[in-house]
Amino acid sequence: MRPLNSLMDEYSESHLHPQNIIIHWICVPIIFLCVTGFLFMISIPMFGNLAILALLFLTVYYFMLSKTLWIGMLVWGLICIVLDFYINFHFYGNRFEVFAGLFIAAWIGQFWGHKIEGKKPSF
Repeated sequence: MRPLNSLMDEYSESHLHPQNIIIHWICVPIIFLCVTGFLFMISIPMFGNLAILALLFLTVYYFMLSKTLWIGMLVWGLICIVLDFYINFHFYGNRFEVFAGLFIAAWIGQFWGHKIEGKKPSF
């Protein structure tokens, strides 16, 4: 596992423009929400759905990286589970389209941010 400082330094090099930073602060959490939303649609016996199982594994990973990141990811992950439940309940017939539309829009936003930045995406 690469040290957190190394990952953050690499990430920071291609995220210096203020507009790109704002775009990423908006789009990255939306992408995470959509991924958990897609996983939420897959049922797993004894866990409810794959999103909950994935969140458990992800929080262990972030716990090993950084306690501060762990707390932030745990809180955001729980918020995503609640939002996923809401979207699945209220948009059941169109839930895939809702998540897919948000996912695509957020990725377009990220690439737009990198166009403003003038640098290719990292990671």
